[in-house]
Amino acid sequence: MPVDLVLRSRRAVLPDGERPAAVVVADGRIIAVAGYHESVPATVDNDLGDVALLPGLVDTHVHVNEPGRTEWEGFATATVAAAAGGVTTIVDMPLNSLPPTVDTAALRVKRDAAAGRCYVDVGFWGGAIPGNQDLLAGLHAAGVFGFKAFLADSGVPEFPPLDADGLAAALAAVPALFVVHAEQPDQLCTAPSSTRYRDFLASRPPAAEIDAVAAAIAAARRAGARLHVLHLSAAGALPLLSAARAQGLPVSAETCPHYLTLDAGDVPDGATEFKCCPPIRDRDNQDALWAGLADGTISCIVSDHSPCPPALKTPETGDFATAWGGIASVQLGLPAVWTEASRRGHSLVDVVRWMAQAPADLVGLSGKGRLVVGADADLTAFDTAATYTVDPDRLRTRHRITPYAGRRLTGIVRATWLRGAPVTLAAPRGRLLARGDR
Repeated sequence: MPVDLVLRSRRAVLPDGERPAAVVVADGRIIAVAGYHESVPATVDNDLGDVALLPGLVDTHVHVNEPGRTEWEGFATATVAAAAGGVTTIVDMPLNSLPPTVDTAALRVKRDAAAGRCYVDVGFWGGAIPGNQDLLAGLHAAGVFGFKAFLADSGVPEFPPLDADGLAAALAAVPALFVVHAEQPDQLCTAPSSTRYRDFLASRPPAAEIDAVAAAIAAARRAGARLHVLHLSAAGALPLLSAARAQGLPVSAETCPHYLTLDAGDVPDGATEFKCCPPIRDRDNQDALWAGLADGTISCIVSDHSPCPPALKTPETGDFATAWGGIASVQLGLPAVWTEASRRGHSLVDVVRWMAQAPADLVGLSGKGRLVVGADADLTAFDTAATYTVDPDRLRTRHRITPYAGRRLTGIVRATWLRGAPVTLAAPRGRLLARGDR
């Protein structure tokens, strides 16, 4: 087979560790992993030197918001930002688009909105809401990777939460992966109008997450269902997850860059760009989340990219009670995590496992998130030693508001390849993925 591309690096991150290697690509897939100095005739032979070669990251938690709220983000801007951050595959959440992806008709509308606009590959979650349990099997057959459910208010009226009975009905309706926003409503309180972050934080205590994780695990145990806890913020839930896994239950969890790198104690008054739900907590909690990653209780790091127009962050008042809760970070996740992971003694192999291989495994994309023969040639050149200060004007999302503004990060994505071709703005080449794709 004619070789289209050889990428060489002294720091190729492979499933068995980091070492010098040459990744050989033909027809969009990796056909060999050769020695760094091995001669391979190819159309393009690019030596990255000491710039690390990673598999493209897989981000299974992205809110694109198109159709219906395209002014919040959209497939074009979200996927350009993803590629700029080394992410080559995203899975889009069923909200906050209009209509939400809660039936097959809505999935068709979303796929039509995405067609021809994606710069990376895109898959889709379905949504489980009150009253749609009879529609889940059809939606699953249509190719969604699983179902998102909220146990507390989602923030948008068209995607209401499930109560205990509703969750049980959804879990019993279809043998699928369920991903759950786990906060218990009766443990939440209305945040007071305030510019102080600590007042908002107090309205969403760790107990809300811990109780909801316990309830979700119990429901999944009764139904024999596969459960994934989304965006874990409260480290106090880790023993519940660890115990469930020790019992052999198919339970997993993710966390996000902002929970691993930002500290509640450092949030300035009125800085509503830090607001998300569940909230960013304190340094001790952050340390415990890192420990959960290290011991495998948490398997994935994903962005929970949740952008909105700047006005919805209420910058004129700085009121945390009324500001939209979400952080747009699909472009910044890799350098943010690498900055903190390397400081804590974790390796680039760890980061790739958490941000590429494990999310791909979660949704069954065996041909993504790893540098192995047969995988898609989705690749990222990552300069681990370069440092920079985050300038919002250089972000590729539709709205460039970020809690990372002015933050010094280590690690720059130098280039990204999708199926062996560089990702450029010349043409969107992303494919729309379905459950069962490799």
